[in-house]
Amino acid sequence: METRFFNRELSWIEFNARVLHQALNKNTPLVERLQFLAIVSSNFDEFFQVRVAAIKRMQLADPLQRDVSGLTPEMQLKQISARAHQVIRRQHECLMNDVMPAFSEAGLVYVSPAAYTPRQNEYTQSMFAKEIYPLLTPLRTDTEEFPHIGNMTLHAAFLLKLIEGIQSASEQLKGSDNAPRIALVPVPAGLSRIVWLPSDKANEKQFTLLDDIIEKYGTRLFPGFEVEERMFFKVARDADFAVDEDSGSNFIHAMEDVLVQRQSSFAVQLSCSCEGKTILPFLMEKLGLKEDDVYQADGILDPGALMELRNTDEGAKLSYPEWQNFYPVELPETEPYWDTLKQRDVLLHVPYESYQPVIKFVSDAADDPDVLAIKMTLYRTGRDSPIITALERAARNGKQVTVLVELKARFDEERNIAWANELERAGAIVIYGLVNLKVHAKILMVIRRESDSIRRYVHISTGNYNPKTARLYSDLSLFTANQEIANDATSFFNLVTGYSTLQTMKHLSMAPVTMKSRIIAMIQREIDRTKAGSRGLVIAKMNSLTHEEVIAALYRASCAGVKILLNIRGICMLVPGVKNMSENIKVVSIVDRYLEHSRIFYFQNGGSPELYLSSADWMPRNLDRRIELMFPILDPHVFTEVKNILDTYFEDNTDSHTLEPTGAWIPNGPLKNEPLKRAQEILYKKYKRRADRAAKEPKIEFKVRRKN
Repeated sequence: METRFFNRELSWIEFNARVLHQALNKNTPLVERLQFLAIVSSNFDEFFQVRVAAIKRMQLADPLQRDVSGLTPEMQLKQISARAHQVIRRQHECLMNDVMPAFSEAGLVYVSPAAYTPRQNEYTQSMFAKEIYPLLTPLRTDTEEFPHIGNMTLHAAFLLKLIEGIQSASEQLKGSDNAPRIALVPVPAGLSRIVWLPSDKANEKQFTLLDDIIEKYGTRLFPGFEVEERMFFKVARDADFAVDEDSGSNFIHAMEDVLVQRQSSFAVQLSCSCEGKTILPFLMEKLGLKEDDVYQADGILDPGALMELRNTDEGAKLSYPEWQNFYPVELPETEPYWDTLKQRDVLLHVPYESYQPVIKFVSDAADDPDVLAIKMTLYRTGRDSPIITALERAARNGKQVTVLVELKARFDEERNIAWANELERAGAIVIYGLVNLKVHAKILMVIRRESDSIRRYVHISTGNYNPKTARLYSDLSLFTANQEIANDATSFFNLVTGYSTLQTMKHLSMAPVTMKSRIIAMIQREIDRTKAGSRGLVIAKMNSLTHEEVIAALYRASCAGVKILLNIRGICMLVPGVKNMSENIKVVSIVDRYLEHSRIFYFQNGGSPELYLSSADWMPRNLDRRIELMFPILDPHVFTEVKNILDTYFEDNTDSHTLEPTGAWIPNGPLKNEPLKRAQEILYKKYKRRADRAAKEPKIEFKVRRKN
């Protein structure tokens, strides 16, 4: 029986195997290899808290239920554990056997406690006594209430033995005769994990970890006891909580309750160092975990703890060469954009181009006396956001500012609650999302009074309004004064902020109402065009492809002879290259220095091609359970630009993989005599050439004669 769908979670793990592939590649700069290792850890942390937790709950509720790949919850958990253990084991081997020795050769030397020099022993001992010891709180485990272990909080565990001949100060400290004396010590989160050591070698910077110092001197927390075992660990807990959508005016309090619940929900996974033959089974019993849930690391537990190395002089030399981001040549750097956008649409491609135009767009609107209102959605905004600052200033300047803040953006809820409160204090109208739907659309509209009328300017994007991630994520967005799109934007905001029923939009498609049906209809149109004698073509780039109805439509298109090219960064449940099902479908994936985040959809349409950008992947959560937007590229110049970008992603033969019918991802390489092609480098050089040309062009200055 042929497999029609890959399992979602196993496909996700394969994405992280591709991230790990970048860390294993010795052509990747050393600090970036470490960064990819840290990304793998961060990704798995969230995966266990959300996806694995959900499967464990499903196992309890309906153990016989099978997913579309035919796996029961128990089968999924077994296969997830097996493959995740392989990837994580390879990750730690890469860290300890390859990356850390390479750092030593580069002059950044990790020193374990056993290798401290007398001078380093004296230094770390003094540091422990003065700066670390006062912050440590040992917790007994032989009490009636087992101590709370916070979600993703690093702990040290010590197995203690009373020194013979010494009586404890209190009989209570003896514990029961059968229970092991195990103390848990939360590692202070406010201290740097890297500790720089004094070194006698001029060509080396030596460092150790906070964990190592606590391990070495932690015995001082337990006078009268010997330490028989030490182990560091962290616990991933269920974080897949849904807020009570019917909590009405108490929605923020309900959201805050969710944040509290994450700290004490059931344990899903235990990551630990390889010591602790007594401690480990003890913790497993207390946390209700099995062997499949335990991931041991021989050496440094968390690669992310080492990322401070990037900030050293040596680390800067071991990173990617700097890629400047360029100000778009189509936009004026000093004047507002109003006049420019009346003439043409402007595409922004971050991080190759600067995100400053988005900040300037909001800032100019905040200060322009002719701007009457600003409306926008906020999903993930980042800390110290200049966009929030501009919105607050706009509200204080008397403009009507309406912001839809999505509080349910997982792991950013606390920050978004703070932004919402700040905006309200400044006088903005804040909408806290929609009941039962996440608002994931990224759209901003400025309403301005002009001499002839009220005019609206729209910015709409594939990525979040977050200046920090805009330096790391590849996204596309559009500035436009197209009044038909502005009409659709107005209808959208009326719908999500008020009681408006859905009105027909001419250009924008919105999930969960029209987007899925529109996508499937356009795929069907390619089938019809192919049957009429013009071979159809679908080219799509997105983060993940998991929607069964869309995949089924792509299968039908393939069987009809439509050529389908897919660039999927992460999860892909579609099985390509299967005769009589998907033989005309090719799937590739790119993992490189920037996170590929843009969604681009091209339909050939019998020679009248259409091209769309979207905030949505082709996933059930995006098309069925979120407010998303898909928007067309109407400007011919921008159309050509986006199509060239899309084509470039299918030329890559250095940082791409191709998906096989077996589910394996095969690294791509150049064919014989074919030059190396790296999509992100091609794009960077294109924008650099454009900026260099613009810099050489003479700037014409018009001087206005005025009456004195």
